[in-house]
Amino acid sequence: MSKIAITGIGVVAPSGIDKRQFWANVKSGRSFIKEITRFDASKYPAHIAGQIDDLDKYSHLNERLLKKMDAFSHMALIASELALKDSGLDIKQEDPNLVGIFLGNAIGGWLYAETELRDLYIEGREGVSPYMASAWFPAAPQGQVSIYYGIKGFSKTVVSDRASSLMAIGYACKTLSQNKLNMILAGGMEAPVTPYALLCCNTYGGLSENNAHPEQAYRPFDKKRSGFVIAEGAGIMVLESVERAKSRNANIAAIISGFGTTCDGVDRINPDVSGKELARAIDMALLEAKTRPEEIDFISLDGLALDIWDTGEINALRKVFGANLKRIPVSCPKSAFGNLLGASGVIDLIISILAMEHNLIPPTTNLEEPVDNGLNFVSMVAREHKINKALIISRGRGGINSALVVERI
Repeated sequence: MSKIAITGIGVVAPSGIDKRQFWANVKSGRSFIKEITRFDASKYPAHIAGQIDDLDKYSHLNERLLKKMDAFSHMALIASELALKDSGLDIKQEDPNLVGIFLGNAIGGWLYAETELRDLYIEGREGVSPYMASAWFPAAPQGQVSIYYGIKGFSKTVVSDRASSLMAIGYACKTLSQNKLNMILAGGMEAPVTPYALLCCNTYGGLSENNAHPEQAYRPFDKKRSGFVIAEGAGIMVLESVERAKSRNANIAAIISGFGTTCDGVDRINPDVSGKELARAIDMALLEAKTRPEEIDFISLDGLALDIWDTGEINALRKVFGANLKRIPVSCPKSAFGNLLGASGVIDLIISILAMEHNLIPPTTNLEEPVDNGLNFVSMVAREHKINKALIISRGRGGINSALVVERI
């Protein structure tokens, strides 16, 4: 895979919409996890989340269009607009046949689906919106973005649980490396703060039930960890070849140089605690990036805050980095705003790029007593540190592993 330039970033998250606001809040470590108030979630075992309450302030979409889509498509459109604006590109001047969209999510648009299914059982088929069939399914955001901008090139939607968006970005890079497209909008979106989606996440059994103290609930790698907290949002990036980006004098935020993905093949939900296949995915990414383990300056952790997941991640890092692991700063900043499930990987990547730009690593909030003192955790407060190359880890249920190397231009 050739190196791919990131020339535009759009982010919609509980900790901020647009990368400047997002970065200001992420680096401060301020918590954005709170009790769910959008609907009565009090009877759920876990009823806290990272939520976005002011989405309409940033949207220029008309009401007629919004009635046709779920919130996760709405978020994807806002993030796409922010990314294109950040890139300096005029999408109307691009050949639509050579522009692609590679997006990932885990659960689809359930708010729209739940509402329409309720109407189906109360009113019959006449009560169901004709847009139901096209609003909820995982590829809906890809469709909406393509229609909105007139994009017609080869595109893909990836559904691989929490690894979805990082895998979408990895596949986008490989497609650009083959010169099939000129540019790609890549990333992911998720909107799980709905009654049925929250029920599914609770049934999964990995959510923290520390409802009384939501800001302290998500504590990956801490001895008092009790599971993760869901969040909603989207992250979209503009990707293009380094040569093309330079030819138009684009501001290159960072370079993606390597990607690897594997499967554990052990359990339908839980990962292999040995971490050997995650280690292989990391090795693949490093090899493709032509980077030695000791050249990595920062590691963005998956950090699910469950024993088997955190332990497996640490074991994988030990296999790859050995004694050198103590030198490399590691962090899981999403502990402050929640896990965006299928969009978590792209959000972690965006944080890593901003950390690289500002020479500052955001903290893992709530990490007061690390379960393993052999790692160089950035906890509680941000740390100044120059990053030339970073590793991002993202995993999904069933033992799906993905790893990506990003570097300073």
